[in-house]
Amino acid sequence: MLLQGKKIAVFNVANKKSIAWAIAQSIMKFGGEVIIGYQNERLKENVEEIIADLNPKPLIVECDVSKDENIEKVAKEIENNVGKIDGFVHSIAFAPSDALKNPYIETSREAFLTAMEVSVYSFVAMSRIFKPILNTNSSIITLTYYGSEKVIPNYNVMGVAKAALEASVRYLAYDLGGENIRVNAISAGPLSTLAARGIARFTDMLEYHKERAPLRRNIEHREVGDTAVFLLSNLSSGITGEVIYVDAGYNIMGM
Repeated sequence: MLLQGKKIAVFNVANKKSIAWAIAQSIMKFGGEVIIGYQNERLKENVEEIIADLNPKPLIVECDVSKDENIEKVAKEIENNVGKIDGFVHSIAFAPSDALKNPYIETSREAFLTAMEVSVYSFVAMSRIFKPILNTNSSIITLTYYGSEKVIPNYNVMGVAKAALEASVRYLAYDLGGENIRVNAISAGPLSTLAARGIARFTDMLEYHKERAPLRRNIEHREVGDTAVFLLSNLSSGITGEVIYVDAGYNIMGM
């Protein structure tokens, strides 16, 4: 039970196919207590349905990361209900659909700023605001993708946002390291999620990945969840500022 006694907040779950939900399941499987975030009232019903059979029921919190006061409200709600926590998972990203359909050069200023605010700055803001409620030896994780390093057609502005997110991981790891708080990212291979379905020709991406990855397959949601457990546990106590690939080895290939 690698996470026995640890309390981990996971943001944000949209439905059963969310990477965030896969991570929450792995946390519970390995003995941890989860706090589950959802974006808005519309998605609350999905989360309530997902956790309906769980006993005890985890705390669920509405987390709109577009404003600092919303994040502060969530931090206070968590502290009031479960006390300090041992880490959190940031699985939050968004870009307007036009920015994913059109060539990157046509990205509007508004779309660019939206993608950076939601996908990148939210991680910085949450790390800052949650710091007072984190125990010593806590672990923070965010989710990224290989499009941060190489051009993935149709990923566009999200690739640029993920590159900024990975740079933020390194700077936050430096800022928080003195307090023994670790910060890492998981670079997951393509998975069928609500967000992924917004990427044009996503099914082609899955096939391409399967053909060229050394393991000759796509990854499973569970594999991302179990890697998150490792990073959240004391087994990874010497790891911070890193990007851990869970992509069946795809990132090592040159052609």
